[in-house]
Amino acid sequence: MTTESIATPQERMGIIQGDITKLTVDAIVNAAKSSLLGGGGVDGAIHHAAGEDLLSECQQLNGCPTGQAKITDGYLLPAKYIIHAVGPTWREGKAGEPELLASCYRESLALAKMYDIKTIAFPAISCGAYGYPIELAAKVALETVYGVLCQSPSILGVSFVCFSDADYDTYVEAFGML
Repeated sequence: MTTESIATPQERMGIIQGDITKLTVDAIVNAAKSSLLGGGGVDGAIHHAAGEDLLSECQQLNGCPTGQAKITDGYLLPAKYIIHAVGPTWREGKAGEPELLASCYRESLALAKMYDIKTIAFPAISCGAYGYPIELAAKVALETVYGVLCQSPSILGVSFVCFSDADYDTYVEAFGML
């Protein structure tokens, strides 16, 4: 009898630089506005790339509270699903932002388990228009996902997708401190 070894949580996590809308994974995560109706940055890019059917489905979801997530089909994207996570607006860390941001990652991964999603890609949630400092957000994201992966061997791969060189470097540095 052979025993297959399960990769460690760190081995199942990776950091890449690129366009999240181009990735061939089971699901991508959208850094969504609470309305779920599109916006700028990653949210706008995902809505644009997925096509107008995504907006039609999102209109039926009646929004999403901060720290929570909802799932839709991926439509024209290579990903089968889009998980829409609503991150917090940065208020100097005085309004529960770290807990709300961590909740985005936990809720997204809970949906991944529920839908038997094996591979998932996250953007830097809340780091654009919502103003969350990338150094702090990367630490929350990586630590939260690591903790979930310790308990969830069914999720085989988690990518953190950074658009800029600076964000990529920040995530790589934070990953080295796990």
